[in-house]
Amino acid sequence: MDTTTYDYDLVVVGAGPVGENVADYATRRGLRAAVVESELVGGECSYWACMPSKALLRSGHALRAARRVAGAREAVTGSLDAAAVLARRTSFTDGWADDGQAAWLASAGIDLVRGRGRVVGPRAVQVGERVLTARAVALATGTVPVVPPVAGLADAAPWGTRDATSADHVPPRLVVLGGGVAGVELAQAYASLGSRVTLLSVSGLLDREEPFAGEHLAGALAADGVDVRLHVTPTRVDRRADGVVTVTLDDGRVVEGEEILVATGRRPSTGDLGLDALGLSGALRVDETLRVEGTDWLYAVGDVNGRALLTHQGKYQARAAGEAIAARLRGTPLDDGPWGAHAATADRAAVPRVVFTDPAVASVGLTEARARESGLAVRTVEHDLGSVAGAALEADDYTGRALLVVDADRQVVVGATFVGRDVAELLHAATVAIVGEVPVDRLWHAVPAYPTISEIWLRLLESYGRPS
Repeated sequence: MDTTTYDYDLVVVGAGPVGENVADYATRRGLRAAVVESELVGGECSYWACMPSKALLRSGHALRAARRVAGAREAVTGSLDAAAVLARRTSFTDGWADDGQAAWLASAGIDLVRGRGRVVGPRAVQVGERVLTARAVALATGTVPVVPPVAGLADAAPWGTRDATSADHVPPRLVVLGGGVAGVELAQAYASLGSRVTLLSVSGLLDREEPFAGEHLAGALAADGVDVRLHVTPTRVDRRADGVVTVTLDDGRVVEGEEILVATGRRPSTGDLGLDALGLSGALRVDETLRVEGTDWLYAVGDVNGRALLTHQGKYQARAAGEAIAARLRGTPLDDGPWGAHAATADRAAVPRVVFTDPAVASVGLTEARARESGLAVRTVEHDLGSVAGAALEADDYTGRALLVVDADRQVVVGATFVGRDVAELLHAATVAIVGEVPVDRLWHAVPAYPTISEIWLRLLESYGRPS
Protein backbone atom coordinates (compact mmCIF):
# COMPACT_ATOMS: atom_id res chain seq x y z
CA MET A 1 0.00 0.00 0.00
CA ASP A 2 1.32 3.44 -0.94
CA THR A 3 1.60 5.58 2.20
CA THR A 4 3.30 8.53 0.47
CA THR A 5 1.77 11.93 1.10
CA TYR A 6 0.87 13.74 -2.14
CA ASP A 7 -0.19 17.31 -2.85
CA TYR A 8 -3.13 16.07 -4.92
CA ASP A 9 -4.83 12.90 -6.01
CA LEU A 10 -4.71 14.13 -9.62
CA VAL A 11 -2.79 16.80 -11.48
CA VAL A 12 -3.94 17.58 -15.01
CA VAL A 13 -1.60 19.39 -17.39
CA GLY A 14 -3.75 21.46 -19.76
CA ALA A 15 -6.96 23.33 -18.94
CA GLY A 16 -8.80 23.02 -22.23
CA PRO A 17 -12.18 21.30 -22.35
CA VAL A 18 -10.48 17.90 -22.06
CA GLY A 19 -8.39 18.77 -19.01
CA GLU A 20 -11.34 20.50 -17.35
CA ASN A 21 -13.49 17.40 -17.79
CA VAL A 22 -10.85 14.95 -16.54
CA ALA A 23 -10.50 17.00 -13.37
CA ASP A 24 -14.24 17.55 -13.01
CA TYR A 25 -15.22 13.90 -13.26
CA ALA A 26 -12.46 12.86 -10.88
CA THR A 27 -13.48 15.57 -8.43
CA ARG A 28 -17.09 14.45 -8.53
CA ARG A 29 -15.87 11.08 -7.26
CA GLY A 30 -14.13 12.66 -4.29
CA LEU A 31 -10.60 13.21 -5.57
CA ARG A 32 -8.62 16.38 -4.96
CA ALA A 33 -7.48 17.76 -8.31
CA ALA A 34 -5.43 20.61 -9.77
CA VAL A 35 -5.17 21.81 -13.35
CA VAL A 36 -2.03 23.41 -14.76
CA GLU A 37 -2.41 25.90 -17.63
CA SER A 38 0.16 28.13 -19.35
CA GLU A 39 -2.32 30.04 -21.53
CA LEU A 40 -6.10 30.50 -21.22
CA VAL A 41 -8.40 28.26 -19.22
CA GLY A 42 -10.79 26.82 -21.78
CA GLY A 43 -8.10 26.03 -24.32
CA GLU A 44 -7.87 26.06 -28.08
CA CYS A 45 -11.52 25.28 -28.77
CA SER A 46 -12.91 28.18 -26.75
CA TYR A 47 -10.59 30.91 -27.99
CA TRP A 48 -8.99 29.96 -31.31
CA ALA A 49 -10.77 26.99 -32.88
CA CYS A 50 -14.31 25.60 -32.54
CA MET A 51 -16.15 28.63 -31.21
CA PRO A 52 -14.59 31.58 -33.07
CA SER A 53 -14.31 29.70 -36.37
CA LYS A 54 -17.98 28.71 -36.30
CA ALA A 55 -18.94 32.26 -35.36
CA LEU A 56 -17.03 33.52 -38.40
CA LEU A 57 -18.93 31.07 -40.62
CA ARG A 58 -22.43 31.52 -39.24
CA SER A 59 -23.25 34.98 -40.63
CA GLY A 60 -22.40 33.91 -44.16
CA HIS A 61 -24.50 30.76 -43.76
CA ALA A 62 -27.48 32.83 -42.61
CA LEU A 63 -27.17 35.22 -45.54
CA ARG A 64 -26.92 32.40 -48.07
CA ALA A 65 -29.88 30.63 -46.48
CA ALA A 66 -32.07 33.68 -46.95
CA ARG A 67 -30.97 34.08 -50.55
CA ARG A 68 -31.96 30.49 -51.33
CA VAL A 69 -35.65 30.93 -50.53
CA ALA A 70 -38.00 32.88 -52.80
CA GLY A 71 -39.63 35.70 -50.89
CA ALA A 72 -36.70 36.02 -48.54
CA ARG A 73 -34.09 36.59 -51.21
CA GLU A 74 -35.98 39.64 -52.47
CA ALA A 75 -35.70 41.20 -49.02
CA VAL A 76 -31.95 40.71 -48.79
CA THR A 77 -29.74 43.53 -49.97
CA GLY A 78 -26.06 44.23 -49.48
CA SER A 79 -23.32 42.00 -48.16
CA LEU A 80 -22.03 41.02 -44.75
CA ASP A 81 -20.87 43.67 -42.33
CA ALA A 82 -17.39 42.29 -41.69
CA ALA A 83 -16.80 44.44 -38.61
CA ALA A 84 -20.03 43.19 -37.04
CA VAL A 85 -19.10 39.58 -37.79
CA LEU A 86 -15.68 40.02 -36.18
CA ALA A 87 -17.27 41.68 -33.15
CA ARG A 88 -19.72 38.79 -32.76
CA ARG A 89 -16.81 36.36 -33.06
CA THR A 90 -14.97 38.20 -30.30
CA SER A 91 -18.01 37.99 -28.02
CA PHE A 92 -17.83 34.21 -28.12
CA THR A 93 -14.24 34.32 -26.86
CA ASP A 94 -15.04 36.81 -24.06
CA GLY A 95 -12.42 39.03 -25.62
CA TRP A 96 -9.82 36.30 -25.07
CA ALA A 97 -10.19 36.58 -21.30
CA ASP A 98 -10.66 33.44 -19.21
CA ASP A 99 -12.14 34.89 -16.01
CA GLY A 100 -15.37 32.96 -16.44
CA GLN A 101 -13.65 29.67 -17.13
CA ALA A 102 -11.28 30.11 -14.19
CA ALA A 103 -14.25 30.90 -11.94
CA TRP A 104 -15.93 27.67 -13.08
CA LEU A 105 -12.87 25.64 -12.03
CA ALA A 106 -12.99 27.24 -8.60
CA SER A 107 -16.73 26.54 -8.29
CA ALA A 108 -16.05 22.88 -9.09
CA GLY A 109 -13.44 22.66 -6.33
CA ILE A 110 -10.51 22.32 -8.76
CA ASP A 111 -7.30 24.24 -8.07
CA LEU A 112 -5.82 26.24 -10.96
CA VAL A 113 -2.04 26.52 -11.19
CA ARG A 114 -0.90 28.92 -13.88
CA GLY A 115 2.33 28.20 -15.71
CA ARG A 116 3.90 25.59 -17.95
CA GLY A 117 3.75 22.08 -16.54
CA ARG A 118 6.51 19.54 -17.05
CA VAL A 119 6.69 15.99 -15.77
CA VAL A 120 9.92 15.69 -13.78
CA GLY A 121 9.50 12.19 -12.45
CA PRO A 122 6.87 9.62 -11.58
CA ARG A 123 3.83 11.40 -10.13
CA ALA A 124 5.58 14.79 -10.16
CA VAL A 125 4.84 17.92 -12.26
CA GLN A 126 6.99 21.03 -12.10
CA VAL A 127 5.42 24.45 -12.64
CA GLY A 128 7.99 27.21 -12.39
CA GLU A 129 9.86 26.63 -9.13
CA ARG A 130 7.07 24.54 -7.65
CA VAL A 131 6.79 20.76 -7.89
CA LEU A 132 3.31 19.26 -7.54
CA THR A 133 3.05 15.63 -6.54
CA ALA A 134 0.01 13.52 -7.28
CA ARG A 135 -1.13 9.93 -7.23
CA ALA A 136 -2.05 10.29 -10.91
CA VAL A 137 -1.10 12.73 -13.67
CA ALA A 138 -3.13 13.37 -16.81
CA LEU A 139 -1.68 15.08 -19.89
CA ALA A 140 -4.29 17.06 -21.83
CA THR A 141 -2.03 19.37 -23.81
CA GLY A 142 -3.76 19.00 -27.18
CA THR A 143 -1.96 19.58 -30.46
CA VAL A 144 0.22 22.14 -32.18
CA PRO A 145 0.16 23.11 -35.87
CA VAL A 146 2.42 21.50 -38.44
CA VAL A 147 4.12 23.88 -40.87
CA PRO A 148 5.23 22.17 -44.10
CA PRO A 149 8.88 22.52 -45.14
CA VAL A 150 8.24 24.91 -48.02
CA ALA A 151 11.16 27.19 -48.86
CA GLY A 152 10.63 30.67 -47.45
CA LEU A 153 7.33 29.88 -45.74
CA ALA A 154 8.51 30.23 -42.14
CA ASP A 155 10.09 33.61 -42.96
CA ALA A 156 6.96 34.98 -44.66
CA ALA A 157 5.10 35.60 -41.37
CA PRO A 158 2.31 33.15 -42.23
CA TRP A 159 -0.97 33.04 -40.37
CA GLY A 160 -1.74 29.95 -38.38
CA THR A 161 -5.33 29.05 -37.60
CA ARG A 162 -5.10 31.07 -34.38
CA ASP A 163 -4.25 34.18 -36.37
CA ALA A 164 -7.15 33.59 -38.74
CA THR A 165 -9.75 33.08 -36.02
CA SER A 166 -8.57 36.05 -33.94
CA ALA A 167 -7.82 38.53 -36.76
CA ASP A 168 -9.01 42.13 -36.40
CA HIS A 169 -9.20 42.73 -40.15
CA VAL A 170 -10.13 40.98 -43.38
CA PRO A 171 -7.25 40.84 -45.89
CA PRO A 172 -8.18 41.78 -49.47
CA ARG A 173 -6.61 38.52 -50.65
CA LEU A 174 -5.94 35.38 -48.65
CA VAL A 175 -4.03 32.27 -49.72
CA VAL A 176 -4.96 29.15 -47.78
CA LEU A 177 -2.62 26.16 -47.70
CA GLY A 178 -4.50 22.96 -46.87
CA GLY A 179 -7.68 21.19 -47.97
CA GLY A 180 -8.61 19.73 -44.60
CA VAL A 181 -11.31 20.84 -42.18
CA ALA A 182 -9.66 24.06 -40.99
CA GLY A 183 -8.59 25.03 -44.49
CA VAL A 184 -12.02 24.72 -46.10
CA GLU A 185 -13.89 26.28 -43.18
CA LEU A 186 -11.65 29.34 -42.98
CA ALA A 187 -11.50 29.69 -46.76
CA GLN A 188 -15.29 29.93 -46.88
CA ALA A 189 -15.48 32.21 -43.85
CA TYR A 190 -13.05 34.74 -45.30
CA ALA A 191 -14.60 34.58 -48.75
CA SER A 192 -17.96 35.49 -47.19
CA LEU A 193 -16.27 38.42 -45.41
CA GLY A 194 -14.98 39.82 -48.68
CA SER A 195 -11.53 38.30 -49.19
CA ARG A 196 -10.50 36.95 -52.56
CA VAL A 197 -9.44 33.51 -51.39
CA THR A 198 -7.20 31.01 -53.16
CA LEU A 199 -7.16 27.54 -51.62
CA LEU A 200 -4.21 25.28 -52.42
CA SER A 201 -4.25 21.56 -51.64
CA VAL A 202 -1.67 18.92 -52.49
CA SER A 203 -4.52 16.40 -52.75
CA GLY A 204 -8.30 16.71 -52.88
CA LEU A 205 -10.54 18.28 -50.24
CA LEU A 206 -11.37 16.35 -47.08
CA ASP A 207 -9.51 13.26 -48.22
CA ARG A 208 -10.42 11.30 -45.09
CA GLU A 209 -14.11 11.44 -45.92
CA GLU A 210 -16.15 9.86 -48.72
CA PRO A 211 -14.96 11.15 -52.12
CA PHE A 212 -18.29 12.81 -52.93
CA ALA A 213 -17.97 15.04 -49.86
CA GLY A 214 -14.91 16.86 -51.17
CA GLU A 215 -16.39 17.04 -54.66
CA HIS A 216 -19.59 18.71 -53.43
CA LEU A 217 -17.61 21.12 -51.29
CA ALA A 218 -15.17 22.07 -54.05
CA GLY A 219 -18.09 23.10 -56.24
CA ALA A 220 -19.69 25.10 -53.45
CA LEU A 221 -16.47 26.93 -52.61
CA ALA A 222 -15.95 27.80 -56.26
CA ALA A 223 -19.52 29.16 -56.41
CA ASP A 224 -18.64 31.36 -53.43
CA GLY A 225 -15.72 32.80 -55.36
CA VAL A 226 -12.92 30.71 -53.86
CA ASP A 227 -10.21 29.81 -56.36
CA VAL A 228 -9.82 26.11 -55.51
CA ARG A 229 -6.63 24.53 -56.85
CA LEU A 230 -6.24 20.83 -56.14
CA HIS A 231 -3.22 18.56 -56.54
CA VAL A 232 -0.78 21.45 -56.52
CA THR A 233 2.35 21.80 -54.39
CA PRO A 234 3.87 25.10 -53.23
CA THR A 235 7.62 25.16 -53.84
CA ARG A 236 8.44 28.61 -52.48
CA VAL A 237 6.80 31.40 -50.47
CA ASP A 238 8.05 35.00 -50.23
CA ARG A 239 6.76 38.19 -48.64
CA ARG A 240 7.75 41.23 -50.69
CA ALA A 241 8.73 44.60 -49.27
CA ASP A 242 5.19 45.88 -49.94
CA GLY A 243 3.79 43.12 -47.71
CA VAL A 244 2.33 40.97 -50.47
CA VAL A 245 2.93 37.23 -50.20
CA THR A 246 3.81 35.29 -53.35
CA VAL A 247 3.44 31.52 -53.57
CA THR A 248 5.20 29.71 -56.39
CA LEU A 249 3.60 26.39 -57.36
CA ASP A 250 5.16 23.28 -58.83
CA ASP A 251 3.57 24.05 -62.20
CA GLY A 252 5.32 27.42 -62.32
CA ARG A 253 2.25 29.55 -61.58
CA VAL A 254 2.40 32.22 -58.86
CA VAL A 255 -0.42 33.07 -56.44
CA GLU A 256 -0.49 36.32 -54.46
CA GLY A 257 -2.22 37.50 -51.29
CA GLU A 258 -1.90 39.98 -48.47
CA GLU A 259 -1.87 37.04 -46.03
CA ILE A 260 -1.15 33.32 -46.24
CA LEU A 261 -2.87 30.90 -43.87
CA VAL A 262 -1.19 27.56 -43.12
CA ALA A 263 -3.80 24.92 -42.27
CA THR A 264 -1.90 21.75 -43.07
CA GLY A 265 -2.60 19.68 -39.99
CA ARG A 266 -1.61 19.34 -36.35
CA ARG A 267 0.45 16.98 -34.22
CA PRO A 268 0.24 16.00 -30.52
CA SER A 269 1.79 18.59 -28.23
CA THR A 270 4.27 16.48 -26.28
CA GLY A 271 7.40 18.61 -26.61
CA ASP A 272 9.01 19.87 -23.39
CA LEU A 273 6.76 17.72 -21.20
CA GLY A 274 9.71 15.77 -19.80
CA LEU A 275 8.57 12.50 -21.33
CA ASP A 276 12.02 11.48 -22.61
CA ALA A 277 13.23 11.24 -19.02
CA LEU A 278 10.47 8.74 -18.39
CA GLY A 279 11.53 6.60 -21.33
CA LEU A 280 8.56 7.76 -23.38
CA SER A 281 9.09 9.06 -26.90
CA GLY A 282 7.03 9.42 -30.04
CA ALA A 283 3.30 8.85 -29.94
CA LEU A 284 1.80 8.13 -26.54
CA ARG A 285 0.12 4.74 -26.59
CA VAL A 286 -2.82 4.46 -24.22
CA ASP A 287 -5.22 1.72 -23.19
CA GLU A 288 -9.00 2.05 -23.29
CA THR A 289 -9.01 4.01 -20.03
CA LEU A 290 -6.48 6.47 -21.55
CA ARG A 291 -3.67 5.32 -19.27
CA VAL A 292 -0.26 5.47 -20.93
CA GLU A 293 1.01 1.98 -21.60
CA GLY A 294 3.90 0.96 -19.37
CA THR A 295 2.80 3.18 -16.47
CA ASP A 296 0.30 2.89 -13.65
CA TRP A 297 -0.05 6.61 -12.94
CA LEU A 298 0.17 8.59 -16.21
CA TYR A 299 -2.76 9.28 -18.55
CA ALA A 300 -2.88 11.03 -21.95
CA VAL A 301 -6.33 12.31 -22.80
CA GLY A 302 -7.74 14.06 -25.86
CA ASP A 303 -5.82 15.16 -28.93
CA VAL A 304 -2.44 14.57 -27.28
CA ASN A 305 -2.87 10.79 -27.64
CA GLY A 306 -3.69 11.06 -31.36
CA ARG A 307 -6.74 8.77 -31.23
CA ALA A 308 -9.46 11.16 -32.39
CA LEU A 309 -8.55 14.84 -32.83
CA LEU A 310 -11.95 16.33 -32.04
CA THR A 311 -13.07 18.36 -29.04
CA HIS A 312 -16.19 16.32 -28.36
CA GLN A 313 -14.26 13.07 -28.60
CA GLY A 314 -11.64 14.43 -26.23
CA LYS A 315 -14.36 15.32 -23.72
CA TYR A 316 -15.72 11.80 -24.10
CA GLN A 317 -12.28 10.40 -23.34
CA ALA A 318 -12.02 12.79 -20.40
CA ARG A 319 -15.20 11.45 -18.83
CA ALA A 320 -13.90 7.88 -19.15
CA ALA A 321 -10.44 8.79 -17.85
CA GLY A 322 -11.69 10.87 -14.91
CA GLU A 323 -13.97 8.06 -13.79
CA ALA A 324 -11.25 5.42 -14.32
CA ILE A 325 -8.68 7.39 -12.35
CA ALA A 326 -11.14 7.78 -9.49
CA ALA A 327 -12.05 4.09 -9.58
CA ARG A 328 -8.42 2.99 -9.44
CA LEU A 329 -7.44 5.41 -6.69
CA ARG A 330 -10.48 4.61 -4.58
CA GLY A 331 -10.21 0.87 -5.12
CA THR A 332 -13.65 0.48 -6.71
CA PRO A 333 -14.39 -1.91 -9.60
CA LEU A 334 -13.14 -0.87 -13.04
CA ASP A 335 -15.54 -1.21 -15.97
CA ASP A 336 -13.09 -1.07 -18.88
CA GLY A 337 -14.52 -3.65 -21.26
CA PRO A 338 -16.03 -2.62 -24.62
CA TRP A 339 -18.58 0.16 -24.08
CA GLY A 340 -17.86 0.14 -20.35
CA ALA A 341 -18.12 3.28 -18.22
CA HIS A 342 -14.33 3.56 -18.03
CA ALA A 343 -13.52 2.74 -21.68
CA ALA A 344 -13.33 5.08 -24.69
CA THR A 345 -14.68 2.45 -27.09
CA ALA A 346 -16.35 4.93 -29.45
CA ASP A 347 -12.91 6.19 -30.54
CA ARG A 348 -12.58 3.07 -32.64
CA ALA A 349 -16.12 2.61 -33.90
CA ALA A 350 -18.29 5.70 -33.80
CA VAL A 351 -16.50 9.03 -34.04
CA PRO A 352 -18.92 11.75 -35.23
CA ARG A 353 -17.42 14.67 -37.14
CA VAL A 354 -18.82 17.77 -38.82
CA VAL A 355 -17.25 20.19 -41.26
CA PHE A 356 -19.24 23.39 -40.73
CA THR A 357 -19.05 24.65 -44.28
CA ASP A 358 -22.01 25.32 -46.56
CA PRO A 359 -22.82 22.64 -47.56
CA ALA A 360 -21.85 20.92 -44.34
CA VAL A 361 -20.23 17.51 -44.24
CA ALA A 362 -21.45 15.32 -41.38
CA SER A 363 -20.11 11.81 -40.93
CA VAL A 364 -19.66 9.11 -38.31
CA GLY A 365 -17.99 5.72 -38.14
CA LEU A 366 -16.23 4.16 -41.10
CA THR A 367 -16.05 5.35 -44.67
CA GLU A 368 -16.64 2.70 -47.31
CA ALA A 369 -12.90 2.46 -48.01
CA ARG A 370 -11.97 2.02 -44.35
CA ALA A 371 -14.72 -0.51 -43.80
CA ARG A 372 -13.40 -2.61 -46.67
CA GLU A 373 -9.82 -2.23 -45.44
CA SER A 374 -10.92 -3.59 -42.06
CA GLY A 375 -12.21 -6.74 -43.74
CA LEU A 376 -15.94 -6.16 -43.40
CA ALA A 377 -18.43 -7.47 -45.93
CA VAL A 378 -19.63 -4.04 -47.00
CA ARG A 379 -22.78 -2.90 -48.69
CA THR A 380 -23.49 0.81 -49.28
CA VAL A 381 -26.57 2.76 -50.24
CA GLU A 382 -26.69 6.37 -51.42
CA HIS A 383 -29.52 8.80 -51.97
CA ASP A 384 -30.00 12.33 -53.25
CA LEU A 385 -30.80 14.57 -50.28
CA GLY A 386 -32.42 17.17 -52.52
CA SER A 387 -35.23 14.75 -53.39
CA VAL A 388 -36.48 14.68 -49.78
CA ALA A 389 -39.44 16.96 -49.10
CA GLY A 390 -37.88 18.50 -46.01
CA ALA A 391 -34.78 19.49 -47.97
CA ALA A 392 -36.85 21.01 -50.78
CA LEU A 393 -38.61 23.18 -48.19
CA GLU A 394 -35.32 24.13 -46.60
CA ALA A 395 -33.95 25.77 -49.74
CA ASP A 396 -34.79 26.18 -53.39
CA ASP A 397 -32.57 23.94 -55.53
CA TYR A 398 -31.26 22.07 -52.48
CA THR A 399 -28.41 19.74 -53.37
CA GLY A 400 -26.76 17.08 -51.24
CA ARG A 401 -25.99 13.43 -50.81
CA ALA A 402 -26.33 10.76 -48.13
CA LEU A 403 -24.60 7.40 -47.80
CA LEU A 404 -24.83 4.50 -45.35
CA VAL A 405 -22.11 1.89 -44.96
CA VAL A 406 -23.57 -1.41 -43.72
CA ASP A 407 -21.83 -4.49 -42.38
CA ALA A 408 -23.74 -6.99 -44.49
CA ASP A 409 -22.89 -9.92 -42.24
CA ARG A 410 -24.30 -8.35 -39.08
CA GLN A 411 -26.83 -6.13 -40.89
CA VAL A 412 -25.83 -3.06 -38.87
CA VAL A 413 -24.76 0.42 -39.95
CA VAL A 414 -21.04 1.05 -39.43
CA GLY A 415 -20.72 4.39 -41.21
CA ALA A 416 -22.80 7.29 -42.48
CA THR A 417 -22.07 10.49 -44.40
CA PHE A 418 -24.41 13.39 -45.13
CA VAL A 419 -23.48 16.34 -47.34
CA GLY A 420 -25.86 19.27 -47.61
CA ARG A 421 -27.15 22.36 -45.91
CA ASP A 422 -28.02 21.93 -42.22
CA VAL A 423 -27.23 18.21 -42.18
CA ALA A 424 -25.23 18.36 -38.93
CA GLU A 425 -28.40 17.64 -36.94
CA LEU A 426 -28.88 14.38 -38.87
CA LEU A 427 -25.68 12.99 -37.47
CA HIS A 428 -26.65 11.96 -33.97
CA ALA A 429 -29.27 9.51 -35.20
CA ALA A 430 -26.55 7.76 -37.20
CA THR A 431 -24.22 7.81 -34.20
CA VAL A 432 -26.87 6.19 -32.01
CA ALA A 433 -27.52 3.54 -34.67
CA ILE A 434 -23.81 2.67 -34.83
CA VAL A 435 -23.13 2.70 -31.09
CA GLY A 436 -26.30 0.71 -30.41
CA GLU A 437 -25.60 -1.69 -33.28
CA VAL A 438 -29.25 -1.35 -34.25
CA PRO A 439 -30.18 -3.96 -36.90
CA VAL A 440 -31.30 -2.56 -40.23
CA ASP A 441 -34.67 -4.29 -39.94
CA ARG A 442 -35.25 -2.52 -36.61
CA LEU A 443 -34.32 0.87 -38.11
CA TRP A 444 -37.39 0.52 -40.34
CA HIS A 445 -39.46 1.13 -37.22
CA ALA A 446 -37.72 4.43 -36.45
CA VAL A 447 -40.17 6.59 -38.40
CA PRO A 448 -38.88 10.04 -39.44
CA ALA A 449 -41.27 12.96 -39.08
CA TYR A 450 -42.61 14.48 -42.30
CA PRO A 451 -41.58 16.84 -43.83
CA THR A 452 -38.07 16.86 -42.38
CA ILE A 453 -34.66 16.22 -43.87
CA SER A 454 -34.51 13.16 -41.60
CA GLU A 455 -36.83 11.47 -44.10
CA ILE A 456 -33.59 10.60 -45.89
CA TRP A 457 -33.35 7.66 -43.46
CA LEU A 458 -36.51 6.14 -44.95
CA ARG A 459 -35.21 6.64 -48.49
CA LEU A 460 -31.87 5.04 -47.64
CA LEU A 461 -33.58 2.03 -46.04
CA GLU A 462 -35.88 1.66 -49.04
CA SER A 463 -32.81 1.61 -51.28
CA TYR A 464 -31.19 -0.99 -49.06
CA GLY A 465 -34.29 -3.18 -48.81
CA ARG A 466 -35.37 -5.32 -45.91
CA PRO A 467 -32.85 -8.03 -45.02
CA SER A 468 -34.12 -11.48 -45.92
